[in-house]
Amino acid sequence: MANKPATQASSANLHRYPLLINGEEKEVTSYRDTSLLLVLRNELQLNGPKYGCGLGECGACTVMIDGVAARACVIPAYGVRQRAITTLEGLGQRDALHPVQQAFIEEQAAQCGYCMNGMIMTTAALLRANPAPTEQQIRAALSGNLCRCGTHQEILCAARRAAILCQQQTEEAP
Repeated sequence: MANKPATQASSANLHRYPLLINGEEKEVTSYRDTSLLLVLRNELQLNGPKYGCGLGECGACTVMIDGVAARACVIPAYGVRQRAITTLEGLGQRDALHPVQQAFIEEQAAQCGYCMNGMIMTTAALLRANPAPTEQQIRAALSGNLCRCGTHQEILCAARRAAILCQQQTEEAP
């Protein structure tokens, strides 16, 4: 992404600047302190990340910033304008799901689905950093993501399955 300077929009406190979202540069306009979550959902209509607690505690808003899981509700969008942001929508495609998405479907790891964005994005970030995590590492990575429906066992099974699918995908790659 080119280092384009942020330009001030017509309102004295609004700024127009580029964000690299799911591999595409998008121009957005927001206040300097507007959360990344609000820009993603309200301006870019990317509704994978959910508003949960608004405090960075529940994980529903998780995205990846430069491949690392991050809570979009507490990060100003203006502050990540030079970084690669991946949302659930950019993780896979309908006809080519990411292995983590596939694993969550195969293991039926969703009940209400509200926490799924955070669980999937956190698992994807974990597997990116550590392709063969232990059970303890999976539990530790997901410990900050809250699920109210009680599908924790299915989520853990999905994370383990995702690790296997990622490894298989790596082995099959030319």
